[in-house]
Amino acid sequence: MSAFVTDQFRILNAGSFVESISNNSYYAFLGLSNPTSIGFGRDTNWDTSTTNNPVDNFQYLSHYRDTSLFGKKITTENARRVIRKVEWVANTPYDMYRHDYRQGNEAPVSKTVRLYDANYYIITSEFKVYICLDNGSSGVNPTVTGSAIEPTQTDVEPVTFSDGYRWKYLFSISPSDVIKFDSTEYITVPNDWLTTTDSSIQIVREGGDSDTNNNQLKVVYIEDGGSGYNQGATADIIGDGTGGKVSITVDSAGTITDVAVTNGGKGYTYGIIDLPPSSPSDTAKLIPIIPPSKGHGYNIYEELGTDKVLMYARFDDSTKDFPIDTKFAQVGIIKNPEEFSGAGTTFTGNAFSSLSSIGLSESRDVIIGEQITQSVTGAKGYVASFDKDTKVLKYYQDRSLYFGNKVDQTLSNSTSNIIAFDSTNIIEFVESGGTSSINTDLNGSVVVLNSKQINLGVNFTDGLADPQINKKTGTIIYIDNRPTVQRDSRQKEDIKIILEF
Repeated sequence: MSAFVTDQFRILNAGSFVESISNNSYYAFLGLSNPTSIGFGRDTNWDTSTTNNPVDNFQYLSHYRDTSLFGKKITTENARRVIRKVEWVANTPYDMYRHDYRQGNEAPVSKTVRLYDANYYIITSEFKVYICLDNGSSGVNPTVTGSAIEPTQTDVEPVTFSDGYRWKYLFSISPSDVIKFDSTEYITVPNDWLTTTDSSIQIVREGGDSDTNNNQLKVVYIEDGGSGYNQGATADIIGDGTGGKVSITVDSAGTITDVAVTNGGKGYTYGIIDLPPSSPSDTAKLIPIIPPSKGHGYNIYEELGTDKVLMYARFDDSTKDFPIDTKFAQVGIIKNPEEFSGAGTTFTGNAFSSLSSIGLSESRDVIIGEQITQSVTGAKGYVASFDKDTKVLKYYQDRSLYFGNKVDQTLSNSTSNIIAFDSTNIIEFVESGGTSSINTDLNGSVVVLNSKQINLGVNFTDGLADPQINKKTGTIIYIDNRPTVQRDSRQKEDIKIILEF
């Protein structure tokens, strides 16, 4: 015998994660400005490798923090549950919603045994989302024809069209969400469906509350119409709910051709059509389709299977925390990093720089990713950015600088502890050559250039500045290795990350 984790558990976890965002500090971050250098966690063929996958162990998780560059806070406004994108296309067949897809009763169009893998909902050209309650098929005629009419209505009750499809309107995607979350693969679903007072959502949610409306059941599937039944007969829907009623239509042979739900009732998890006594020559099989929860539209997270979350962040040139001359090859999400000197205090700012900074005495050319050293102290670092206007150089230090062979713990004469730069000795540039002294007069977080105040993002003391976060803290919950991206003042990086639960 086998066991499994249910879809509802995954949906619940996705919802719990979205709810946790308001009580925690989640940040999307960019990292690793020199992925093709020789070193730990790097690969000289990084940009062309097909096997350069992230590693999930404690050694690498700390390395991802060490080589991170900067991060942007993700708020609940920048997170949405998502579902697979199924677009309405003329003359394309779609599955109908059924509560009982399983082995031996597969979705007829998608050929899947799992409801949430079936194409039973659509997004239209107007960015409206509908669920298909009926596609005109039956056990007698299981062939599903294409949908010929694109739905546009926003009625609370489902609408049946002349092509046999019956569509129930759920929600529309707002223009701002279209711009922010648009994806070729996913549809965003509104937050706070069960509690929001947004009128456009509230009317759908309350309309699907059968406790109030006695409208839980909408469709009865005719698996077998039988024969010998009386025209216009009415029947109760019995089971573990109450109030459900139907009327039937038959043909000349008394075969049931249509079942209209006249009262949807409430509280059903299964139902049976209690046909009135008669003498049918062939017994019918009628299956009431049970909506999730209290009715269609009441809880769209269960109805649509929202077990994924899309998180969005934009990196631009609006702050010195996001230098535009750097490169990155990793994208990640970190939870609850702490302030650099906060003694356990969670960082809560809108953005952070995880780079150390040095104010140089003069402007110069540098190579992003090159090594800098301080021979007197033994300090080493990798250049992440250099602003020629403010003369601020940003760098990070990771284990590659202090492994003897830059890759692992093989002993050699060049191994050492990580050493901090001081403000009195010169900086040496390994690849671009030359040296530079440190501007020890640089203090505070603001400089004046051409009569304009520039916020440096971090606070300097004698030409040196620490990162804004403690890089030994925070939980990495997502990491993605990508081909190297060169930042530029003319571009913005819109990061969209899908978490699957």
